[in-house]
Amino acid sequence: MDFYPVVTVCLVIAGTAAGVAAGIFAYKIVQGKREEGAVSKAEKLLQEAADKAEKARKDLMAETRDEIHRLRQEVDKETKERRSELQRAERKLEQKEENLDRKLENAAKREEELRQKLEEIKQRSDEVSQKEGRLVEKLEEIARMSREDAKQLLLSEVESEANHIIGLRLKEMEERAKRDADRKAQEIIAVAVQRCSVDFTSEIAVSVVPIPSDEMKGRIIGREGRNIRTFETLTGVDLIVDDTPEAVTLSCFDPVRREVARLSLERLIQDGRIHPTRIEEIIEKAKRDVEVQIVEAGEEALLEAGVKHMHSELAKLIGQLRFRASYGQNALHHSLEVAHLCGFFAAELGLDEATAKRAGLLHDIGKAVDHQVEGPHALIGADIAKRYNEAPEIINAIASHHEDEEPQTLYALLVAAADAASASRPGARRESLDAYVKRLEKLEEIANSFSGVSKAFAIQAGREVRVAVSPETTDEGQMQKLAYDIARKIESEMKYPGQIKVTLIRETRAVDYAK
Repeated sequence: MDFYPVVTVCLVIAGTAAGVAAGIFAYKIVQGKREEGAVSKAEKLLQEAADKAEKARKDLMAETRDEIHRLRQEVDKETKERRSELQRAERKLEQKEENLDRKLENAAKREEELRQKLEEIKQRSDEVSQKEGRLVEKLEEIARMSREDAKQLLLSEVESEANHIIGLRLKEMEERAKRDADRKAQEIIAVAVQRCSVDFTSEIAVSVVPIPSDEMKGRIIGREGRNIRTFETLTGVDLIVDDTPEAVTLSCFDPVRREVARLSLERLIQDGRIHPTRIEEIIEKAKRDVEVQIVEAGEEALLEAGVKHMHSELAKLIGQLRFRASYGQNALHHSLEVAHLCGFFAAELGLDEATAKRAGLLHDIGKAVDHQVEGPHALIGADIAKRYNEAPEIINAIASHHEDEEPQTLYALLVAAADAASASRPGARRESLDAYVKRLEKLEEIANSFSGVSKAFAIQAGREVRVAVSPETTDEGQMQKLAYDIARKIESEMKYPGQIKVTLIRETRAVDYAK
């Protein structure tokens, strides 16, 4: 029983080994065949690759030959073009050389012609000189006088005539000087007897600024009122835009700020560009200009009054009085008049005229700052004068001219008397109705004095004159010239506050009647 399984196992093992050996033998046979097929296939692939490489080489050689041929053609073409350009350039150079040669030849010809003309001119000049000499000799023979004698005679006659003219001119100047001296003396005497006539500008707390049209009011106010707010903030002045036609009002108790505002607004209206940035620029420039006007006004007042060696700040305060008014009387003009009267009174009494004039000019200096400092303007002015080291008699004259202090010197009495005389003389404080009417009539008279004017009307309290011109005698081109002439004549013949607008109207009417 044990033998059979063992034999069976051995047989299985032997069979298996035989099968494996047979498989291995068969695999080797198949593998050999495969290797032979692979070798033949590889040789075939190598042959195909060699053929392709040879074909590619031939194709590449053909392409290279074609590219070389194409490049050779391009080089030949470019060479031909360069050769053509060189030939054209050579031809142009040859033409320029030919032109230059012709120009040089023409220049040489003209030079020769000019040389010949110069020789001819020289010959003619010599001939003219010879003829002139012969003519002079003949003239000397005829006149029986040499050239030097004739020159002396002519000079003597000219000198005699010139002396005559100079004598007449000197006599005329002498007579004019006498007339001016008489007139000046009469003016001085008139001031001394308190009968001088001076026009004063009425300024209280408002200034009226004319505008070209009511449309400008909207531009002054600006979008949501930004322009007017900026203007009022920067100037410290109330800008009143109401129903007054073609005018706006500036209100402020500080006359200098009001003048800055007036000047700024007029410049903005003239410029036309009204916006916050431009408003700020114009106001800054107006402030500088007003400062300059104040300094100039102070210096002119000192020069007119003959007052010397005054502190610059005092002179500046005097200049500020130009924009200050009291009861309709301009403070600077009033101070100058008081200074002149003090000088006249001092001369009559044998006192120092310079001291009297100085006290008179400074007596109302407190009005320049009385809107900023509390107290009577006389005491304010005395404190200012004391601060800048004025003499005690000057300080007392300023403080006592309204009896705020007791007068201690004759100069104080002179200042008080001159102040009362200047303020109470006829026409000093206000303009009468008759003078106002005369001014309006004078405006219309000046406008009607020009040819081509049919009617003239003074309106807006004399701030504007409307002139109607005849259409048949005046065309549009002459209207501007006529307006200019009327304005200049008004400036030369009248004195008035502010400015006067001249408006010309030319109207053509056709009238017929239905019957």
